Amino acid sequence: MTPLVDEAGLREALRGRRVLVTGHTGFKGGWLALWLRRLGAEVVGVSLPPEPGASFFEAVGLQGLVDHRNGDIRSPEGFAEVVADIDAELVVHMAAQSLVRRSYEAPVDTYLTNVTGTAVVLEAARHMPSLRAAIVVTSDKCYENREWVWGYRENDPMGGSDPYSSSKGCAELVTSAYRRSYFSDPDGPQLASVRAGNVFGGGDWNADRLVPDIVKAAIAGAPVQIRNPNSIRPWQHVLEPLSGYLMLAARLITAGTPFAGGWNFGPDPDGVVDVGTLARAIQNAWGGGDLELQMGDGGEGPHEAGLLRLDSTKAIARLGWRPRLAIEDAIQLTVDWYRAHADGGRDMRELSESQIENYMARRLRGDAA
Repeated sequence: MTPLVDEAGLREALRGRRVLVTGHTGFKGGWLALWLRRLGAEVVGVSLPPEPGASFFEAVGLQGLVDHRNGDIRSPEGFAEVVADIDAELVVHMAAQSLVRRSYEAPVDTYLTNVTGTAVVLEAARHMPSLRAAIVVTSDKCYENREWVWGYRENDPMGGSDPYSSSKGCAELVTSAYRRSYFSDPDGPQLASVRAGNVFGGGDWNADRLVPDIVKAAIAGAPVQIRNPNSIRPWQHVLEPLSGYLMLAARLITAGTPFAGGWNFGPDPDGVVDVGTLARAIQNAWGGGDLELQMGDGGEGPHEAGLLRLDSTKAIARLGWRPRLAIEDAIQLTVDWYRAHADGGRDMRELSESQIENYMARRLRGDAA
């Protein structure tokens, strides 16, 4: 089976498809919606309004490119009303409460959003007559983390010791139950879940995330506190996992059942580095002395995992997907985006689409990470 490694192949599979994306006002959801629109899909986005302040959604003018609707996945009746006239062929569920520290402050809302919300979206999706495939986006933190030095595989147990992580494990269990109960017909729509690493890139302004915190400090000329410099994470540019989600979506639509189930889309080993190393690399890319880093000792704040890796062998072997960006290239793309946005003289939609185009050209060439 020939891998869909180029944008032309993805366009052939997805052009003209009616696609529902939840969470399109968020960072990853915004990039995915823009990419789908570029591929010729008819995108409907359902999400809460963007949070106040800068956002990728506003920066690229996404509201004018897709059918933008406000809806709350925590409300079964409200969400059903918003999507009542949508007969999507593909549903990509990305809406989530995505912050570990916020989950400690608002655990019930985290479970309502990430667990109940997943069931609400899948319930609406399974009643769409034209549905061909659905993808639920969770997190690498869905696994029961034993601080292993090797990467977690798709058949490892779900778990999580904090509200966010356990909510993502629960979302995986909900997805698995729906797949077995309602998406098991080989001739019917197919359901998959996807797990990525710590994703960064231009347009993320979420609080309590390393890269946005560094960028905001750099723009403001203020020092940035690095809480847990020794924690090891699988870092990757946003376009890396999104390319995998799109390749998987195309295969679910064209080949069906063999591509249902769970999938990891993590970085190569050079992207698995500690927080302090990544922070210093961003500092260098931004201009060195223009940004002051203050390293903590990890003793403050709620517990977060110290070591986490993903094994993406399944995606590499069966989809022909693999990471293409070295960590230095991923950082440079991110810094270039934020600098252009801060300068205010660049069309950010054009810049974002050019980053997608250049990334796919690299993927087509088969550049190694």
